[in-house]
Amino acid sequence: MSLPGTAKHPTTGSPPPRTAGHWRPDIAASLVVFLVALPLSLGIATASGAPIMAGLIAAVIGGIVAGSLGGSPLQVSGPAAGLTVIVAGLINQFGWQVTCAITVCAGVLQILFGLSRLGRLALAISPVVVQAMLAGIGATIVLQQVHTLLGAQSRSHAWENIAALPESLIGMHWQAALLGLSVIAVILIWKRLPEKFRKVPAQLVAVAVVTLCSLPLGGAVERINITGNLLEVIALPALPTGGWGLFAIGVVTMALIASVESLLSAVAVDRMQHGPRTNFNRELMGQGAANISSGLLGGLPVTGVIVRSATNVASGAQTRASAVMHGVWVLLFSVFFAPLIMQIPISVLAGLLIVVGIQLIKVADLLNARRSGETIVYLATFATVVFGNLLEGVMLGLALSFLMVLWRVVRSNVHAERIDDTPEGAQRWHVMVEGSCSFLSMPRLSSVLTGIPEGSEVIVDIEADFIDRSVAETLSTWKIRHEATDGRVSIEEHGTAALQKALDGPPQRGRLRSAISSGMAPWNSWQRTHAGNAAERGERALVRGIEQYHRRHARMVQPDMEELAAEQNPRTFFLTCADSRVIPNLITSSGAGDLFTVRNVGNVVGSVGSDPSVEAALEFAINELGVRHLVICGHSNCGAMDALLKQPEKASSATPNPVEGWLRRLREVRGIYKAGHQVGTAAQRAGYGETDQLAMVNVIQQIEQLAAHPMLAQQINDGSLILTGLFYDIGAARMVRVTGEGLEEMGHMPGELTAKTAG
Repeated sequence: MSLPGTAKHPTTGSPPPRTAGHWRPDIAASLVVFLVALPLSLGIATASGAPIMAGLIAAVIGGIVAGSLGGSPLQVSGPAAGLTVIVAGLINQFGWQVTCAITVCAGVLQILFGLSRLGRLALAISPVVVQAMLAGIGATIVLQQVHTLLGAQSRSHAWENIAALPESLIGMHWQAALLGLSVIAVILIWKRLPEKFRKVPAQLVAVAVVTLCSLPLGGAVERINITGNLLEVIALPALPTGGWGLFAIGVVTMALIASVESLLSAVAVDRMQHGPRTNFNRELMGQGAANISSGLLGGLPVTGVIVRSATNVASGAQTRASAVMHGVWVLLFSVFFAPLIMQIPISVLAGLLIVVGIQLIKVADLLNARRSGETIVYLATFATVVFGNLLEGVMLGLALSFLMVLWRVVRSNVHAERIDDTPEGAQRWHVMVEGSCSFLSMPRLSSVLTGIPEGSEVIVDIEADFIDRSVAETLSTWKIRHEATDGRVSIEEHGTAALQKALDGPPQRGRLRSAISSGMAPWNSWQRTHAGNAAERGERALVRGIEQYHRRHARMVQPDMEELAAEQNPRTFFLTCADSRVIPNLITSSGAGDLFTVRNVGNVVGSVGSDPSVEAALEFAINELGVRHLVICGHSNCGAMDALLKQPEKASSATPNPVEGWLRRLREVRGIYKAGHQVGTAAQRAGYGETDQLAMVNVIQQIEQLAAHPMLAQQINDGSLILTGLFYDIGAARMVRVTGEGLEEMGHMPGELTAKTAG
C-alpha cells in the first residue's frame, strides 16, 4: 500500500517519474526557504559564539543530508535557536573544535536512538517542559543580543546581562543601535503589508535593506568578519584533553535536545499537511547523520527547525527535494558570494535574533500551562534555563512534571456527607472514595472515617481503579470497629479494583471502566437482597437502585435534564421488544431526549389500526415531534419468536390467552420465514439458530409494514423519512443491521459476520 501523496506506477509499483511540472513547486519553495535560512543561520552562529560560517555549513548539511535521509518529507533542518545557549556554553568550556566533536558524538547517539526504535518515546516528554525550555532559550538570546544591538559586549550569564544593561545603555553606540532597531521595525511592519509583499521573507528584507542603508557608515559599525569562503573555513573536530565527564554530559544533552526539538517539529509539520506522515525513527537517524557530517566539517549542531519547515509547507513544497535544494542554494551562495556576507553589521543580526528570541516566548503556552495546572512546571523550567543552564532546567521540568502526574494519578478523592436519618432516628452517612487508593490516601481516608459518629449507618461507595493492601485493611478494620458500636456499614464497590483482591494478592490497576460505575449493571451484580419473597426483594432492589441514582448519578444528569425539562426533541423513533435485556439507550450510546421509545412483545408494528398504542406513538413522533428516523430493533433469544415457532399451524378454536392472541398477528411473518426469506437464509449462514433467524425476518417485515403505512409512504419515497432495521445479539453484546438483502455487522469488527453456534 502506498502512502498518501506517493502514488505508484500501476505496473512497476515505483513512484512515477517527476516531470518539470512536478518539480516546479519544490523549486519555488526551496528558494523561499533559502531566503529565510540564510540570515537566521548567520545570526544563530553569531549568538552561539561559533565561527560565522559554521551556521552556513550546518544549513547546507541540514538541507542536503537530513533532507535526503530523514523520515519527515517536508521538514527542513539546520542550525536552530533552541541549541544556541548550550552550544555557547560548550564553546566557552571546551573551545570550538571540541564542540564539533561533541556534535559528532551526539549524532552517533541519535542514530542509536533511531536504531533502537526510541523515536516515539521522545514524544513522552511533557510539552510544557519543551515550551518553557524554548521560552527560556528565547529570553537568554534576547538578554545577550540586546547588548550586541547597543554596540556593547554581551556577558555569559543572564544575571550579568541584566546587571550590565544600564552600563550598555549609557555607553550605547547609536549607529549600531539604530541599525538593529531598524531590523526589528522592518520585520514587524512587513508582516502587516499585503500578501503579495509578504511572499518575500521579512527576515531577508530586513537584513538586506538595513545592510544597504549601513554602507555609507563604512567602518563606523562592526561588521561580520570572515576569512575565506565556506570551503576554506572547514575545520576538523578535536577531542578534549580532560573533563571527559562534562564532555559526555554535553553529548547526551545535545543529542536529547536536538532529538526532541526535531521530533516535535516533525509532529507540527505532519499537522500542517495531508501527505506522507513522519517515520520518527528514520528521522532520528537522518538527524544523527546530519550532525555527524556537520561536526566533522566544522558546522553547528543540526535540528529540525519549525520556522523553516512551516515556510516550506506554506510555500507549496511537495517532496523532500525542496529541503535538499534549499541546502544546495545555501552552499552556492556561501562559496561564491561570501564577500556580501561581510557587509552585514553585527547589530543587524542582533536585531534579527531579538525577534527570533521573542518569538520563542509564547504567552499562549503559559496560559495553556495555567489552564492545565502546570504553571509551576513552566515557570521553574523557564527560570532555571535562563538563570542556570539548559540541562538543569530541562531535568527540573521533567522531575516536576513526573511528580505532578504522580500526585494526580495516585491521590484519591475521599469525602463524607450526612444524608437523611433512618426511621429509627440514627444518623446516616455517605462516604465516597474515588480514584487510586494507595498508602498515600491513608491520611485523608483515616481522617474522614474517624469523623463518622459511632452508631450511625454508613454507606461507603468505592469507585477506584487501584486499591492497595493498606487501604483494604484500614476499611476492613474500621468496618469491624464501627459495627461493634452498634453502627451499620455497607460497602459498595463500583470501580474496576476490588477490596478483596487487594487482600488476597498483589494490587493491580483495573483495566476497564466497570458497568456498575456507569449505572448500567444489573441489580444482582451489586446488590445482595436474599431476604423476603420475590416481591419484597424486587421492591427492595428498586428502592436501593433509586437511592444509588440519587447519590451517584442524579447530579451528573441534572444539567441535561434541566435543559430538557420544558420539552423533548428526540431524533429517533425506536420500536423494540419489551424484553428486559434490551436497553435502547445503552446499545445506541444515547441519552435522555434522544430516543422516542415504544416497546411491545416482539417489536410489532402490525397492520394499520391493529394497535392504537403504536399508531398514536407514530403519529405523535412524526407530526408533533418532527422525528425523521424510525428504527425497528429485534434481539436474540426472543421469547415471542420462540413461542411463535411453537404455535400450531392452525389457530385453535379455543379463546386464546393474551400472549397467543398477540402473536397471531405474526403468523404471516412465520410463513414468510418458513418459505425461505433471504434474511433468514443469511442469518442461517452466519450461524444463528431458528429463533434468531425468525426474529431477523420479523424485523424486516415490520420495516415493510412501516414503509406501506399511508401516513409514512410519501415521506419515505421522497427521502425525508429513513427506516432502519436492527438486531441485538445479547450474548455477544453486538448490533447487526438487517436489510432486505441480508445482514451487516456494525461497529469496527472486520470481515464477515462472526459465525455463531446454531440453536
